[in-house]
Amino acid sequence: MRRNHNEDCFGILEAEQLVLVADGMGGHAAGEVASGIATIEVGKFYGRNYDAKETKWPFEPNPELSSLENRLVCAFKVANRRIFETAHADGGRRGMGTTLAATAIHDGKICIAHVGDSRVYRIQNGEIARMTRDHSLLEQFKEINPEMTREEENNFPHKNVITRALGLADDVEVDVKLVDIKTGDMYLLCSDGLSGHVDDEEMLDIITKCNGDIRGAVAKLVDRANEEGGNDNITVVLLRCT
Repeated sequence: MRRNHNEDCFGILEAEQLVLVADGMGGHAAGEVASGIATIEVGKFYGRNYDAKETKWPFEPNPELSSLENRLVCAFKVANRRIFETAHADGGRRGMGTTLAATAIHDGKICIAHVGDSRVYRIQNGEIARMTRDHSLLEQFKEINPEMTREEENNFPHKNVITRALGLADDVEVDVKLVDIKTGDMYLLCSDGLSGHVDDEEMLDIITKCNGDIRGAVAKLVDRANEEGGNDNITVVLLRCT
């Protein structure tokens, strides 16, 4: 309701069962470039290496991670370097970056990766759980003050400051986890345009009342965020596991 351009971007690669949500930063014609590069580059790298058995990757895999986790982490790092190089090649785009949240399904498991404060939630057995931890000053402050109320969070003076993003440095640390899928699980990916206005329990209530209509649920979530002010771009993707 407030922005005159959209710095969010999302991607859905159905063949690879990959979903991406990015929220760019850096001002008009920069944030949207960063989020666009992130979704394109991650999709390209992940897709090229989806069934590859032996491929030389540009970043060394972590032996403590599964091949699925390593593939997604490497895709994030490729996108990060591409954004970083693009920003430094164009003085007008220096400092641009983007958050990125992703889910990738393979062999009955879902891999969740993220950088920044775009989120992934899981809805399972009538409960909602946040599967990512924001890389933000607010989240760091909440670790020190775990009793913060929702009102105190909303009034926190630096709540929009993120501590990690793609494109700000030559390399980036990616948080990643691998979990089993249960039939009926739903996964919600969103930018902070939704999570900054609608709390977790209200998201669950909206989705539950839509009785499996995931398109309708997404529309209602966006409408609800706009009703609460809509002062940021709002991107929502809902995934149902059947």
